[in-house]
Amino acid sequence: MMKELENMIYTVHKEHLIQLAKKYGTPLYVYDSFKIKKQYIKMIKAFSGIKNIIINYACKANTNLNILKFLQKLGSGLDTVSIQEVELGLKAGFHPKKIIFTPNCVSIQEVKKAVNLGVRINLDNLSVLEQFGECYPDYSIGIRINPHIMAGGNYKISVGHIDSKFGISYYQIPHMKRILKNTGLKIEGLHMHTGSDISDIKSFLEGAKILFKTAIDFPNIDYIDFGSGFKVPYTKNDIKTDLTSLSKEITEKFKDFCTSYGHQITLIFEPGKFLVSESGYFLVSVNVIKHTTSTVFAGVDSGFNHFIRPMFYDAYHYIENISNPNGRFRFYTVVGYICESDTFGFNRKITEIREGDILCLKNAGAYCFSMSSNYNSRYRPSEIMILNGKDFIIRKRETMQDILRNIVEIDI
Repeated sequence: MMKELENMIYTVHKEHLIQLAKKYGTPLYVYDSFKIKKQYIKMIKAFSGIKNIIINYACKANTNLNILKFLQKLGSGLDTVSIQEVELGLKAGFHPKKIIFTPNCVSIQEVKKAVNLGVRINLDNLSVLEQFGECYPDYSIGIRINPHIMAGGNYKISVGHIDSKFGISYYQIPHMKRILKNTGLKIEGLHMHTGSDISDIKSFLEGAKILFKTAIDFPNIDYIDFGSGFKVPYTKNDIKTDLTSLSKEITEKFKDFCTSYGHQITLIFEPGKFLVSESGYFLVSVNVIKHTTSTVFAGVDSGFNHFIRPMFYDAYHYIENISNPNGRFRFYTVVGYICESDTFGFNRKITEIREGDILCLKNAGAYCFSMSSNYNSRYRPSEIMILNGKDFIIRKRETMQDILRNIVEIDI
């Protein structure tokens, strides 16, 4: 089954997406479970040379409960960054020990809630580490190290450099050791994550070198967690992380480390975008075509309140007119209906767009709905999952009742 999935060519037909847009309305997120499964198996297969390997889905990419349940059924663990994500993971059926909680800049109170839920914990702050050691000296934890590596698609998604708020600097290891000695706290693992959309495998290998060097000073750890950051292609010829070369290098170096370390430990990866990004399609309807002196705008029934990555990260998402695929190509700037600068794609070559057409934005499975909002008091869209060839609604479209749910009216 694994080999069969690896060799299959994955496609979602435009006609099917148009049918879904008509059936459920737009804007609409569509996720294909087959692609998620294929990506998960690809990851497992790539590192099959390592005896103890765990894949933890970084659920901040997409926290829909049904996607969590699907990955849990595949055998995945879960990477979480908030106590709410921990609770979602438990509701999805993950065993507490298959959930790792790696928060940043949270209070000790939130960390205490994670202890009460029995999940594994990575800490990345010396102050919280000291407080934790005083409260729970017998609760083994992991430590997130900042390796001082600049990696990622751009500065906003680079989180392992010297000025990052994430992780304990590896120059602060002596301070960390002193806290461990003073509190008696035990370390069960070391963690690192340097960024997202990393195409150069040298960044991963440089980080591995630092983690292996650090781990030698901690003789009783159970795991090393490399985080993730694998780049997925956003266009047909886009570069991506060379998983084959990376896995070969990491497998060899990890085996050498375990030999010198004296016993086998577990290697953990935490892919989010790699698992779910390419499974997602965002469907929008064209409200208006607007000509100015220099630009042709295609205005759609959505905005950065639903799909913020282009505005927030300058991220590129391929845009296709699936309802007029054979039209002649023209150049459009695709914009939303939010009362701000709100651009999905600037000066894109797209087949002729007419009012009422359905546009599809690709790579919409990660960091899209999960970062959506009700800005301009707009409703958040529906989410659909394709499972075993059938489509299921996995999140209903919001209504005014949802907007007003937590409002408390007072007499004015």
